[in-house]
Amino acid sequence: MPTITKSNIAYDKRNLSDKTLLELYYNMLKPRLIEEKMLILLRQGKISKWFSGIGQEAISVGVTMALKPDEYILPMHRNLGVFTTREIPLHRLFCQWQGKASGFTKGRDRSFHFGTQEFNIVGMISHLGPQLGVADGIALANLLKENKNVTAVFSGEGGTSEGDFHEALNVASVWQLPVIFCIENNGYGLSTPTSEQYNCKHLADRGKGYGMESFILDGNNIIETYTKVQKLAESIRKRPRPILIEFKTFRRRGHEEASGTKYVPQDLMDEWEEKDPIDNFRSFLLSKKVLNIETDEAYKAKIKVEIDTALESAYAEQDIVPNETTELNDVYKPFEYTDFTPNTETKELRLIDAISEGLKQSMEKHKDLVIMGQDIAEYGGVFKITDGFVEAFGKDRVRNTPICESAIVETAMGLSISGIKSVVEMQFADFVTSGFNPVVNYLAKSHYRWGQEADVVVRMPCGAGVAAGPFHSQTNEAWFTKTPGLKVVYPAFPYDAKGLLATAINDPNPVLYFEHKALYRSIRQEVPTNYYTIPFGKAALLKEGDAVTIITYGAGVHWALETLNNNQDISADLIDLRTLQPLDKETILNSVKKTGRAIILQEDSMFGGIASDLSAMLMEQCFEYLDAPVKRVASMETPIPFIGQLEEQYLAKGKFEGALKALLSY
Repeated sequence: MPTITKSNIAYDKRNLSDKTLLELYYNMLKPRLIEEKMLILLRQGKISKWFSGIGQEAISVGVTMALKPDEYILPMHRNLGVFTTREIPLHRLFCQWQGKASGFTKGRDRSFHFGTQEFNIVGMISHLGPQLGVADGIALANLLKENKNVTAVFSGEGGTSEGDFHEALNVASVWQLPVIFCIENNGYGLSTPTSEQYNCKHLADRGKGYGMESFILDGNNIIETYTKVQKLAESIRKRPRPILIEFKTFRRRGHEEASGTKYVPQDLMDEWEEKDPIDNFRSFLLSKKVLNIETDEAYKAKIKVEIDTALESAYAEQDIVPNETTELNDVYKPFEYTDFTPNTETKELRLIDAISEGLKQSMEKHKDLVIMGQDIAEYGGVFKITDGFVEAFGKDRVRNTPICESAIVETAMGLSISGIKSVVEMQFADFVTSGFNPVVNYLAKSHYRWGQEADVVVRMPCGAGVAAGPFHSQTNEAWFTKTPGLKVVYPAFPYDAKGLLATAINDPNPVLYFEHKALYRSIRQEVPTNYYTIPFGKAALLKEGDAVTIITYGAGVHWALETLNNNQDISADLIDLRTLQPLDKETILNSVKKTGRAIILQEDSMFGGIASDLSAMLMEQCFEYLDAPVKRVASMETPIPFIGQLEEQYLAKGKFEGALKALLSY
């Protein structure tokens, strides 16, 4: 019989039953044996990459077993134990790692970059930090639903250097969200040691700065991890609040296998190998006669059979056959548009009033719709669009946010994962840069990656003409029309603004909804008083003619109308795009084929703007119909200046009439 060695970790059995102790051990053993098999397959070239969590199993297993199965966990790429403890079939995991159809991402992403609603797991993206804010959103949903659930989210010590970490902790603390932030402090961020990652003794100390409780746990001690997290989770369910836990552990293999561990001193590696969570727990259980050698061997044999069987079935599954239609259809969640017809009763509204009324009626229609943004509650927002909303809907649904655009976009994603719609107001469209990453990498890609919709509308007050200068005047729609997975709406009239906003909120896909500030109080129109919708991808033909097609949107629509009113002899089709993604290509192409000339007007600067893509499309698909080159008119290639005379020079408005006449005389 093998000698029973003494454990190097001091375990306290406490009141745990033998059954629970064995379950803890088995659940740690399973990911370890899977990892050992994966390392062999990696060397054989049968998988492409592996991020090893060997030596950190106690954290994944302890946290997962401490939570209820219906409570969400947001793991990292060293948390295989989360997935196996939640009993995801190994066949599906292996298919995921081999890029097979039975995986979770249909071959579109690898390793642990996926989520699964079936098992209440939301996987990471490579940018690491955003999942912390997503956990805030899931925790907020738990508060709103009053289901007394806890959310746990993982980060490495390197990830705590990201701004998203600090924003997420701040939001969670301010809103007292029931979330456990788990930091796996494993010594290195790729090759960078902790001494070069942060300059405090313990990362748990940061919890004090955010007004939250924090704890330091031995991440290699499965009993300490499980019992403490279980106790904290029970406490949070009774008194919702965030808690920060720093798990001290070590990464005993490379960041990923190709990077190796040559930068790690050997004596440090030896020290942590002696603290192996599985070897030590096995020794403890054997010494306490909770486990015997025969049972241990039986566990290993059972797991190895499960691994081999699942691998065989994964290998046997047919490789994915590329299909363009399938790929394109999965970028967006299918949306069955429902037409709500406008009534005949109308009242004159400014653009800003129409948006406010549309948002209010959507809040009434969708009883759990949440709106979030800076100063939007009692103050009513800087443009007063949500004035009176707190009194109508309460502070749970109308939420002032700290100045942290990234975390709030992520929170909206978390709400969507929990089945709650949300509208996020960027105080100015320019400020979306502070939340750009979660918009283009999380909201835009989630449905394509693992079938999870991002049911989020981001309101974007934009545009020049109000002397607001370089940081409050951009019209930055081209940043998002370039990104597959996002929809982009840009109304020019109150009627359209109200109906399109309702549709945007109904649509389960992420929508960037642009509102031109210069039009807020300058444009009036008779608008139906009831709740109504307007379909996406349907442009408005505002004027009809046969000499030229004018294609524009936003403020450009009104510049074009002014020009045509001043030049009654010009016979033009004037197309207001209304939505830029999806785009009404049919209306554009049919018009240009009829008129033979096209001019595209945008407020944005020229290079890289949507006018360039429209021009290319017309040259490719209407070349034989054209009587002149397609003309683009845009603003100057400079940032937007503040003073009036410079702003006037900057804008495309003053260039349009001359360009139009030059095109007609070509």
